[in-house]
Amino acid sequence: MKKLFAWVIILTVLMGCEITPTATKPASRWLSIDNFEADTALQNWTLFDAQNETDPFIANPQISQIRKEDRIDNNYMLRKPAADGIIGNRKALAWKSLPEPVAVGQTATFYTRINVESFPNNHSLGISNQPADQIGILAYDAFEPMIRITDKAESNGLKNDGTLMVLIGQKKYSKINNPDTGLPASPLTPNQWYELWYVIDNSIRDDGGQTYTLYVRGGEFTQQTLAYENAQFRIGREEALTTFITICNTGPKRNPYGNGGVRYDDIYMAHGENLNSPLNNN
Repeated sequence: MKKLFAWVIILTVLMGCEITPTATKPASRWLSIDNFEADTALQNWTLFDAQNETDPFIANPQISQIRKEDRIDNNYMLRKPAADGIIGNRKALAWKSLPEPVAVGQTATFYTRINVESFPNNHSLGISNQPADQIGILAYDAFEPMIRITDKAESNGLKNDGTLMVLIGQKKYSKINNPDTGLPASPLTPNQWYELWYVIDNSIRDDGGQTYTLYVRGGEFTQQTLAYENAQFRIGREEALTTFITICNTGPKRNPYGNGGVRYDDIYMAHGENLNSPLNNN
């Protein structure tokens, strides 16, 4: 019997039917939302000033422009709520549809490069699940996963310092962390590019979803670093994610924040978790 069993094993190997470990599933391919290399890229974006209180009134005061990086053959999008010295543009929105939606129950990874032109400022970026005709009405409440760049003072007097922030509940924010120090990360350094990977779980809340995790490379993070885990969707509507959205704000006329700009480049998405770089064709 033992000899028979041995011959069965040998024949199985020779026939190529041996059992092998399951191969690791490769990361999903990156889908481009925009890299701004086309001079006409902004034609595919909706630009809308949802609360234009400029006085004297300026129609369409936001600045959303394709610029070329100095000494490098690379285009990016510059976002400012208005030109320097212009106040009263409270909600300058720009949004673009995703190449594919992220259905309820799915996970997706978004990649974005950001570069602060200058402080003081107040900028936000992220993903929405609202139809286009509602984004301009809801403004900040059109966001679900949201990343915030600001050094503005809050209504309670707390002064932000320009450290990247995530949502920890509706209209509640937390600075990202440096795991090496156990302390909040340093403020973003102007004129330096940062890479962001935000892995979004669009499952329902009862399954642990409506959350996102942020990885950062740039500044003090010399390699890709887990900077915040289990950030929360702003509303948690449990609907398909469909739109990349940004908002910037001059602040109220009586106490303006400032019009410092933020540069955006290389916005991508991939279904599932993908912590490779889309710029390396991974």
